[in-house]
Amino acid sequence: MSIKIKQDLPCSSCISNYLWHDPPQEKKWADCVHCGMCLESCPTYQQTGEEQHSPRGRVYLIKAVAEGNLQVDEDFADPVFSCLDCRACTTACPVDIDVGGLIEEARGQVRQAIPLKGWKGVVNKFFLHSLFPHSNRLNSLGSLLRFYQQSGMQKVVRKTRLLNFMPKHLAEIESIMPEIKGSVRKKYPSVMKAKGEQNHEVALLTGCVMDVFFSDIHKATINVLTRNGNDVTIPKNQTCCGALHVHAGDREMGRKLAKQNITAFEHAEKVIVNAAGCGCMMQEYAELFRDDPEWKARAEKLEKKVVDISKYLHDTGYEKPKAMLNTKITYHDACHLAHGQGVRKEPREILLDIPGVKMVHMPKADTCCGGAGIYNITNPEMANAVLKSKMEHVPEDVEMISMGNPGCMLQMAMGVQKYGRNQKIVHTIQLLDWAYQKEEGD
Repeated sequence: MSIKIKQDLPCSSCISNYLWHDPPQEKKWADCVHCGMCLESCPTYQQTGEEQHSPRGRVYLIKAVAEGNLQVDEDFADPVFSCLDCRACTTACPVDIDVGGLIEEARGQVRQAIPLKGWKGVVNKFFLHSLFPHSNRLNSLGSLLRFYQQSGMQKVVRKTRLLNFMPKHLAEIESIMPEIKGSVRKKYPSVMKAKGEQNHEVALLTGCVMDVFFSDIHKATINVLTRNGNDVTIPKNQTCCGALHVHAGDREMGRKLAKQNITAFEHAEKVIVNAAGCGCMMQEYAELFRDDPEWKARAEKLEKKVVDISKYLHDTGYEKPKAMLNTKITYHDACHLAHGQGVRKEPREILLDIPGVKMVHMPKADTCCGGAGIYNITNPEMANAVLKSKMEHVPEDVEMISMGNPGCMLQMAMGVQKYGRNQKIVHTIQLLDWAYQKEEGD
C-alpha cells in the first residue's frame, strides 16, 4: 500500500479533512518529533517493518489529514484499524504522545466517512448495538451456549469436525470457549455483605462479555472482596463499558453507554473492575465528552473511582492467605492494565503473597498478545502473528499463566492450544480466591 500526501501547507492555511464532530486533537500529536523510540514497542511495526504501521507513522498520517494533505479514505483506514491500540508506544514515548487516543478518534472519523456495509455492517450492528448493550439478550445467549456445552452438542460438533466448515479463526475461538456458568448479575443479589467487619462499600462492574463467559472470575472477585471487609453492590442499571464500540469507531454509541454507566455508578465509593480493557475505558470516559461540560465533569468524577481489583486490594490491604497452592506460574501484563492504567507491581505482589506460588519471569511480559478486544476476529492474520511472538517468550516450565483481562485469557488460551503447551490460563484474582477456599476447606 502506498499513501500519497500532498505538499505540506503552512499551518495557517491548513484546511482539515476531518469533516465530522470529535476529530483527533492537535494537542495529542503536537509534541511528536518522529524520534522512533516507539518503533520497538509496536507489535504491528515489528511484524511488517512498514512505517505506516508504526506509531509515529500513524501519528503522521493523522496529522496529515488534519492539515488537508490526506483524505479519510481506505488507504488511511487500513493503518488506523490495523493498530492494536495496546498503548505500549505511549509507555515508550519520551513525551507521552497519546497514540491510543488519536487512533480511537481517527477511527470515529473513518466510520463516519466510510460506514461498514454488507455483511460486515450487519454483523457490526448486531453485536455492538443489538447484543452487547443488552444484558437480557446476553443472558439468553449465555443460556444457549451453556445448553450447547452441557447437552453434548459441543462434543458432537467437535468430534464430527463440523468446525472445519467455519472460518479458521472462528473455529479456533470456539475450541477454547470457556465453560459457561451463568450470569452473576442475574443470579446474585444487588448487595453482598462483607464477611466479618465491614470497612468499605464498593460497586462491581459486571460488563457484557465478561458476565457471560467469565462469571467465575466475578464470583472470585466477590468472594475476595467480601472476605476482606467490603460490601459489594451490583448496580442493575449498569451496562457494557463501551470499549469495543470506541475501538470500532462507534464513538456515539460509546457515549451513550458511558452515560448509562456514569449514572449507574455515580454514588459508588469505588468501582471495582476485573477486566483491564473495561477499566481503562471507564478511566477515559471524559475524553468522550470534551465538548459537553456537564457530562465531562460527571465523567471525571467517576474516573477517580474506577480501580482495578488488584490495585484496590494492594492499596486498601488484604488478608494474606495461609493455604499452600504449590504451583509455578508466570505473569502476562494485559496492555490496558500495564500501559493503560499503569498497574504492574500490584498483581505480581498479590501472587507472591500466596504460599507455595513460585513466579517465573516472562521476558517482554508487557508486549501485546494480539487479543485486543475483538482484534483476533477482525484482523486474524496479524493477531496470530503477534500471538506467535508472544508465545515464544512464555516460559515452558510453568503450570499457569496469570493475567487480568478476559480478552488476553482467550487469546493466550488459543496460543497454549496452538503451540502444544499445557499451561492453564487464570485470572490473578482466581488464584487468591483458590488459596482462600483451600484455607477454609482445611
